[in-house]
Amino acid sequence: MEFDWNEFASSLPREERIISKCLRDIILESDPKLIEKYNYWVPYYTRNKMVCFVWPVSAPNAPKAKNQKQDGTIVSLGFCYGNKLSNEQGLLLAEGRKQVYIIRLKSIQELEKLESQIREIVLEAVLLDEISKKK
Repeated sequence: MEFDWNEFASSLPREERIISKCLRDIILESDPKLIEKYNYWVPYYTRNKMVCFVWPVSAPNAPKAKNQKQDGTIVSLGFCYGNKLSNEQGLLLAEGRKQVYIIRLKSIQELEKLESQIREIVLEAVLLDEISKKK
């Protein structure tokens, strides 16, 4: 199924749409060769393997991630191989998962404050994907 970002985003509340669009831009700017796919009801970004995903709490048909609504999270940025990232920024949360780690975002202001650190993590995830291809 071909993914239509505009259709997906149009169904989201304003703040979720803005955060999701900013995250999408950061991801696609990090590597223009990333492919945007619709998996598990949300956009995933792949190249050699699945790299990351953007999971708005109001994504149509998507199951609600645990703790997302309760803690005020409105969009999560997930890393499919987060367990292999350095997490020097201290933003990645395992929350009992062995492999997929996430960053929880509660507002546009929080995203603006963390944008440069999020860019670093996305770039590291893209680099990890490239290195894993060569092995």
